[in-house]
Amino acid sequence: MSTPVAEILEMSVADRLQIVGDIWDSIAADSKNLVITDELRRELDQRLEAYKKDPDTGVSWDELEDRLARSR
Repeated sequence: MSTPVAEILEMSVADRLQIVGDIWDSIAADSKNLVITDELRRELDQRLEAYKKDPDTGVSWDELEDRLARSR
């Protein structure tokens, strides 16, 4: 499948999110070939520890979507 970027940008947000999800799933399926640098691993570990200390500091997906919609 080959879809020009301009065509993708004309799609609805829901359709573009579906494409992002499909791409993410394809990356996850091929994750054995993904290289994580030491710097990225440290950052991910720090974020995980921060979440474990206070899981309520984050926002739900719905809240994030609402904030993004209001910011436009």
